[in-house]
Amino acid sequence: MSCNYVHPRNLLVANLQRLYDYGMTTTSGGNISIKDGDGNIWITPSGVDKGTLRPDDIMMVKPDGEIIGKHRPSVELPFHSAVYKLRPDAKTVLHAHSPALVAFSLVGKCPDTSLIPGCEAICGKVAFSKYDIPGSKTLGDIISAEFAKGADCVMMENHGAVVCGESVEQAFARFETLDYIARIQIQAAGMKAPLKPEGAGKCTAWETFAPSYASPVECELRDSIVKFASRLYRQRLVFTGNAVLSAQIGNDDLLVTPAGFDPLALRIEDVVRISGGKCEAGKTPACQAALIREIYAKNDWAHAVIMTRSPNVMAFACTGTELDSRTIPESYIQLRDIPFVSCKEFMENPSSVVAKITPATPVVIIESCGVLTVGKHLTEAFDRLEVADFTANCIRLAARIGEFKPITEQQVQDIINAFNLPA
Repeated sequence: MSCNYVHPRNLLVANLQRLYDYGMTTTSGGNISIKDGDGNIWITPSGVDKGTLRPDDIMMVKPDGEIIGKHRPSVELPFHSAVYKLRPDAKTVLHAHSPALVAFSLVGKCPDTSLIPGCEAICGKVAFSKYDIPGSKTLGDIISAEFAKGADCVMMENHGAVVCGESVEQAFARFETLDYIARIQIQAAGMKAPLKPEGAGKCTAWETFAPSYASPVECELRDSIVKFASRLYRQRLVFTGNAVLSAQIGNDDLLVTPAGFDPLALRIEDVVRISGGKCEAGKTPACQAALIREIYAKNDWAHAVIMTRSPNVMAFACTGTELDSRTIPESYIQLRDIPFVSCKEFMENPSSVVAKITPATPVVIIESCGVLTVGKHLTEAFDRLEVADFTANCIRLAARIGEFKPITEQQVQDIINAFNLPA
């Protein structure tokens, strides 16, 4: 969604609705504001159902303090105003009470954004602030002081989190990423100590071409990629800017999602075509595009790839813990045994992942970076991702009530024989 021509009222409603639908706030909780070019602060109202918010519910506060609208502005207006005064670069302030971030706020900690490559850059500096009464001037002074010191996200003691951004999209991405990191850390609690990512990935510099024709096959695949991207988001298997979806059109001809895309805003024309080693002009493909091209080249059965950071699998990826798919027959059938590649090895030599992929090992976990699933088509790659996160969740739940007992080697062999699985 472009901010250029969208009214602040509509931007605030859309983003608060998304927070609510994603479970990152409640009916009465959370607030967002936008400061426009004239110095007006547009802010969500106090005491209005966040699940049914409408554009005419949004309040406007003029620079002279005049309030326009049919409700009261959010009780947190004081800290929104204070942040804007001390951070001229901030055009959006977002505060919400996601369960994972509230949990961190209750124990006086900040999520560790360095656990996953790229997340520090999204979230910026994260600080922790002391508690005070919601809506009070003192709370506004405490929080704005942290932003004035350079914080982009502030954990609020016993209160959740607040972030600022140069746009509503940036603020939402920061909050969502911070929440995602918090959820992954909570999922990983009780497992091995989290690992720190090593190395730095590189993106391929592509020659470009201008496509002259899109076949019906390409059009259908573009539509499927868009639909599965949205489905990934609705299933809570991805957060903004942290997924890659690809489908193969033909020999050395593929589609891949753009770098850092929003799963709910992706359009068919945003999807990037790479053909004959050249990239569609005017677009930036995901950094993993070269890796995906190599996967297709070396696996004639593979026609779709998804790589993302689903929260339950990431608990295993971030701690270097093996994800044992031998839980229920359906999980083993879809996942088989799952290889693990270190972050350092992946960053220095992405082809190390390609070497792990076979018909018998269609899923690979990459330390701290995510899970990669390969399929004959997008539905199969998506199913494998969904099953991987489901399986990881089941194992974590089982650990709370007893000892996990995987199916036996003989039972595994029986499954392989019964379903004629590739060796």
